[in-house]
Amino acid sequence: ALLRTSIPADIIMLGGLTLLMTAGVITPREALSGLSNEGMVTVGVLFVVVAGLQQTGCMTLVAARLFGRPRGVGDAQLRLMLPVAALSAFMNNTPLVAMMLPVVNDWARKFGISVSKVLMPLSFATILGGLCTMIGTSTNVVAAGLLREKIATGAVAGEPMGMFTMTLVGVPVAIAGIAYMLIAGRWLLPDRKPLISVSEDTQRYTVEMIVDANGPIVGASIEAAGLRHLPSMYLAEVERAGEIIAAVSPTLRLQAGDRLVFVGIVDAVVELTRIRGLTPATDQIFKLEGSRYSRVLIQAVASDECPILGRTIRESNFRKRYNAVVIAVARGNRRLEQKIGDIVLRAGDVLLLEARASFEEQQRGSRDFYLVSAVEGSAPTRHDRAGAALAVLAGMIVAATVFEQAPWFVERSFSMLHAAMLAAGFMLLLRCCSVSEARKAVDWQVLVLIAAALGIGKAMESSGLATAIAQGMLGLAREDPHLTLVTLYLTTMVFTELLSNTTAITLMFPVIVATTESMGVPLMPYVVGCTIAASCGFATPIGYQTNLMVYGPGGYRFTDFTLFGGILNLIVFAVTCTMVPLIFSLP
Repeated sequence: ALLRTSIPADIIMLGGLTLLMTAGVITPREALSGLSNEGMVTVGVLFVVVAGLQQTGCMTLVAARLFGRPRGVGDAQLRLMLPVAALSAFMNNTPLVAMMLPVVNDWARKFGISVSKVLMPLSFATILGGLCTMIGTSTNVVAAGLLREKIATGAVAGEPMGMFTMTLVGVPVAIAGIAYMLIAGRWLLPDRKPLISVSEDTQRYTVEMIVDANGPIVGASIEAAGLRHLPSMYLAEVERAGEIIAAVSPTLRLQAGDRLVFVGIVDAVVELTRIRGLTPATDQIFKLEGSRYSRVLIQAVASDECPILGRTIRESNFRKRYNAVVIAVARGNRRLEQKIGDIVLRAGDVLLLEARASFEEQQRGSRDFYLVSAVEGSAPTRHDRAGAALAVLAGMIVAATVFEQAPWFVERSFSMLHAAMLAAGFMLLLRCCSVSEARKAVDWQVLVLIAAALGIGKAMESSGLATAIAQGMLGLAREDPHLTLVTLYLTTMVFTELLSNTTAITLMFPVIVATTESMGVPLMPYVVGCTIAASCGFATPIGYQTNLMVYGPGGYRFTDFTLFGGILNLIVFAVTCTMVPLIFSLP
């Protein structure tokens, strides 16, 4: 059903779990045990931690400084992959790609690099970086949770997976993978236009921004501040002390209070509002009720019955009338010369407003506007909390690493779940993200999929299917530890390409346990090897969620992943099956 239908994976897995429970293969308690699995809960809590990093813009700020100015395609790929892989080692790779996708798109366009040359390396580098620590990907977290559960119940002996258990294998794999992409990317990565392009939007907004007196871009040139080659937007003029500078030089140095006039599409305006050191020129935004961080950007088209037509935005008392502020105005594809407050409104003008999220519901049935829609992902960035968010992330990593074994002053060990829940709590207490943002950040589809897959894994154990598969594999591998590792790895790799990463490791885990018990060998090397296999879905766009995220924006074809990613699969397989026996001393 996962292969042949378009039904969402979580629904299929829940359906399968329901059938197994109804048929009496597992009890309701066993079917629902996945909901209390430590790995699954940890993944859910980490979504909140990542929400704090996203809302403060700290990852975007770090990435923008790390990428710099590339000298060519190969240099761009290197500048991209190294920092992204390092970041991915300490945060879940799916939200990392979600954050980096617009940043990398803009960066590539700014320097004339085809996005198809960098987006697949972006996805693959995050996957490779995620192999290096326990929290790098949900696959690792789930595998660690399953192992900890088995050890806690006495089903298996050994130590639980620590923060850096996978590092000695993951780092060589990541280095080999990045080296391959740098060498082969020149020939095997296509040069294509994206299937999805924001430049197709022809509605041009005129927006004014003021340079903050205490902002980081005061004294910087237009080019150094990142305002020179903005995608789908251009800097039309600068007003300084009443003087208009129309032909803006890239070497012009910004001064506090400069009024910058930009023209561009709505997505570009959203990105512009996230640049630290720029604020909308109208002071009305500071007079709106409530915190600015509880607001969003909303597009509204003025109708021919709108009562403020024929008046300027300032004269209409727009803020008092609608409890919203006009940030930008679009009238067809032309630039409006007046300041925002002096624009005389006409029917059909598209207004970009800053307002509370409730504005959309309140005005949707109003005759004043033809169309009212919120701009996705437009909540203001909490730049002032970026340092706090990074400190919380660092504290979580240190706590999970230092206290993974019980110290002398604590009776019990400090698991990743403890660290993640404390970090999520501090993200909320320090206002790095709001409660509503934290709730929205949790991907319930992923969590349901993991929980259902864990229930099916229980069914594989209790029915004896896992033991039967393990015995079949032992026959193929002739009970040789090295051949068994290869067999388990390849089976997991095929599962992850066809199903999903968390499904693959969850379904394979009972097989791994049964196989190692039959052979009398340590469990850890096989768990590490198969966890890497489950994460490495490079050969198809459906093999990993981040591949799907770059598939459309990169303009890729299915076969691009099969060729470029298939070779990478073989490289990772070779390095993993070489390093695991060396690191874990397989007999």
